Amino acid sequence: MSNTVSLHRMLKTSPEKVYRAFIEPAAIASWLPPYGFLCTVQELNPVVGGSHKMSFHNFSTGNGHSFGGTYLELKPNELLKYTDKFDNPHLPGEMVVTVSLRKTIAGTEVKITQEGIPDAIPVEMCYLGWQESLEKLTKLVEPEIPDA
Repeated sequence: MSNTVSLHRMLKTSPEKVYRAFIEPAAIASWLPPYGFLCTVQELNPVVGGSHKMSFHNFSTGNGHSFGGTYLELKPNELLKYTDKFDNPHLPGEMVVTVSLRKTIAGTEVKITQEGIPDAIPVEMCYLGWQESLEKLTKLVEPEIPDA
């Protein structure tokens, strides 16, 4: 599919910590938006059939966009599969995001596939955005900071 991006990372942390970064509102708001964007999470109900809703705000221009979807499949610390749909009618269609986590000797292998990206969004820009988001995810989950 031409409207699909696939990403692969090895993170030096546990699958549990990476999974939590996808299902805790404050965590996902900190790492999911690419650089230059802020995220507001309106809803995050990570159960099969549950929904999520959030908006990204471009800090430079003040413009924003919102999107939401439904959780299709969840296996704690192993798999998240959910839909995303933009509220903007000029970005039609429903995307499906699959996140696979696998514990390895090095930490956690993360594989992400996003399918059904609207034609109006250049796939290369979507891929670049994911690269930035995963860089932020790494900085969130890899540090081991003990309680004081």
